[in-house]
Amino acid sequence: MGISRRFAVLTLLILFSACRKQAYVAPESPLPANTVLLSQMMREISAQPGAQDKLLAELGPGKTPGGRIGAALLTPALMNELSKRTLGRDWSGLDRFPGWTMHAVTPAVDAIGAVAGDKQASYLDIGPYALGNAETVSLDEPSTLPGFSTQGIVTELGDGIVRGDGPNDLATEHAESQRLADVLNRLAANGLDGAKTFVVSVGGTQVTTPESVLSALAGVSAITVTDSRYFANFAHLHFNGKDVMAPFWLNSEIVVPKSGGRPLLVPVVHAELDWHVHGLKINADVSYYFGDDGKSEWRTMDTLDQPWVMKRDAHTYTGADAVEVTRLAGLLTVAYMHEHQTRPALPFGGYFTLGVCQDGVSAIEHRMTGAVTLYPNTVDSTLFNDPRDEEVNAMMAAIPKDRNGDKPQPERIFGSLPTTSFNSITIPGLGADLTASYAAWKDGTLERTHTTGAAVKAWIFLGSAVGMGLLLAWLTHRYLHRQKTQLFQRNPYK
Repeated sequence: MGISRRFAVLTLLILFSACRKQAYVAPESPLPANTVLLSQMMREISAQPGAQDKLLAELGPGKTPGGRIGAALLTPALMNELSKRTLGRDWSGLDRFPGWTMHAVTPAVDAIGAVAGDKQASYLDIGPYALGNAETVSLDEPSTLPGFSTQGIVTELGDGIVRGDGPNDLATEHAESQRLADVLNRLAANGLDGAKTFVVSVGGTQVTTPESVLSALAGVSAITVTDSRYFANFAHLHFNGKDVMAPFWLNSEIVVPKSGGRPLLVPVVHAELDWHVHGLKINADVSYYFGDDGKSEWRTMDTLDQPWVMKRDAHTYTGADAVEVTRLAGLLTVAYMHEHQTRPALPFGGYFTLGVCQDGVSAIEHRMTGAVTLYPNTVDSTLFNDPRDEEVNAMMAAIPKDRNGDKPQPERIFGSLPTTSFNSITIPGLGADLTASYAAWKDGTLERTHTTGAAVKAWIFLGSAVGMGLLLAWLTHRYLHRQKTQLFQRNPYK
């Protein structure tokens, strides 16, 4: 190879190496007090035979601790990805697991839907109030239900690992909260075919719907309903007495500014509607969402959140708005029960196919505010076609969908977050990425991954690099040729 050609090749290699993306290594600090990363825990237990395999089995599909359930769905494909990163000691990758786009996540879930079903006896918790019984229950008397217990919620896995969370500050009212959740679910179930009429008495007023009991309670209690967002904690793990930080990461298809094209990865959030009812006769706090147990229902909310999941109330509803939100949640509860009756073999109780926790909250947010600020929504709204649920069908059809890989709107990515103060986020590296990306969105310089504009820029850069290399090669060739000619002219016989 001539010297000029070698120089041209060297020039191109230098240019291309300058524009190659460097592998991103997720930072591991700083962390909040008493917290370790998932990768740090896995590093330590990797030396213990069988410990990793046992933990991975515990995190598999259908294995969920009690309490608030996150939006992660560990299908076989995702479990395989988690296993590869764990057994391959890809610690940085583990701390940004899985980092897939929704376009990649959806087929992984749909694939299992073709071969597996998930049936259970009931998708609605109604406590002692059977659907076949016509009865009247008074909320004027204290609840006789038992208090908070960690049974079925907290599990000792060995090797210093505990799964599940203990009580939070609301646990002291567990008996009242559990009764209110059961009552709201049973009142909603009055809308099911064949259910006997269930009646609730409040201050001498008898009611038969969730919204009417809320109106009755408003006469004797202070009531607010909040639309609350958290980072989803899919693992609920503790290791040697410390919280384990284990977000479930999605590729938002936003380019982090000045990162060399690195996509913004964001933790999946958990969204729910929370009812706060406090008065002389009843003090209760309950939430509503559709969980990966397949249940669209009211639940207690008295397990402790790890500090890194944070919390933000995106909307607060009071008065008539709180009553309307209650009515809509009741309609969603009935519509999901109809879906279970029609499609009993959907995997994970329809979770993901019929939506995740965000979808129902998004539908209510859209109805109440005209906007949706949650991501992702996964519902296949074509399945909500039961004529008995016309209002819910329209609500589900109206919200933006993320099943098919369309790039999500930035306002939903940032609107989902459990804080507007990115500097307060304790997940290493996330705050800085969000700050830079949010600023780019606001000043109009935000770039998306794999866009036509990005492709054009890449080809322009490549063309410029090739052109520069050829120009340098030609100039070098001319220079060397001139030098050779001059040398020959000075000594033609050499």
